Amino acid sequence: MTDSTRIAFSPCPNDTFVFDAWAHGRVPGAPALDVTFADIDITNGVAERRDPAFDLLKVSYAVLPYVLDDYALLPCGGALGRGCGPLVLTREADVDLSDKRVAVPSETSTAYLLFRLWAADTVPGGGVGEIVVMPFHEIMPAVRDGKIDAGLVIHEARFTYQNYGLHKLADMGEHWEATTGLPIPLGAIIARRDLGAEKLRGYADAVRTSVRMAWDAPEASRAYVMEHAQEMDPAVADQHIGLYVNEFTADLGDDGYAAIRGLLTRAAAEGLVPALAPDALAFP
Repeated sequence: MTDSTRIAFSPCPNDTFVFDAWAHGRVPGAPALDVTFADIDITNGVAERRDPAFDLLKVSYAVLPYVLDDYALLPCGGALGRGCGPLVLTREADVDLSDKRVAVPSETSTAYLLFRLWAADTVPGGGVGEIVVMPFHEIMPAVRDGKIDAGLVIHEARFTYQNYGLHKLADMGEHWEATTGLPIPLGAIIARRDLGAEKLRGYADAVRTSVRMAWDAPEASRAYVMEHAQEMDPAVADQHIGLYVNEFTADLGDDGYAAIRGLLTRAAAEGLVPALAPDALAFP
C-alpha cells in the first residue's frame, strides 16, 4: 500500500480526531491520505453518484441501501453510539410539528431517517408541514431568528443549543434506544469495492490504527482538530470527540452491525429506503 488514498469526510472533531494520525503519515505502512473536507450532504451525494474521485467516504448510514453495490462498509471509523442522537429544537417548548417548517441537514442523512421514524410514532398524522434542507451550522440561528419553526440538529449542537435560547423538543436517539435497545448508527466509512478486497482490508487496518493512536496520544491531534472545528470551544470539541469516538469507532462488533441492520430494516419496512440484500454489510 504505497499509492495515495483519496478520502472525503467532515471537518467535525470526531472525524479529524479519528483520521489525524493517518492524514499526517504516522500510521506505519499506510498510504498517503489525500483529505477533502465536505459536509455530510455533499459526501452522501458523491456516493450516490459513484464519483470515482474518492476511494473512501464518510457518509450517513441512511444512504447505504442506495450505494452498497459499489461501496463496502468498513467495520471501523464511523460514528455510532449511545446518548448521541440528533435533537429537534424549537424556540418554544412543546410545539406541535404537524403543520410546521422543519430544517434538516440532509434528506439522505441518518438524522433525517431517525426523525422520520420518530415522527411516524409521535407526530399527529405522522408528518410535518414542510422540510427545508440547510447546512447544519445554519439551523440553530434560523430557528432562533424565527425563519424556521424547528430544526433537526447534529454534532456539537447537542452541547450548544441553549446558547441560542432554544428548547429540546425531542431526542431522536432516546426514541431509537427506547424502542430498539440498540445503539444509534449515524455516520459510516465506505470504500469503493472495485479497489479490491486486499486494499479495503488495508484501509480498515489503517483506520483502526489511526483511532488507537489518537486515543493513546490525544494531544497529538489537537492542532488538526481545532484547525477545522469552525471556531468551536476546545471543551466542546472534547465533548464531541468523547461522545462520537468510542468502541464502535474501532470496531462495529455484533451490537454495531445489529444497530445498522435494525435501522435500515425498520426504515425499509416503512418504505423509507430500499431493502438491504442479506450480505450487503459483509466486509471483504
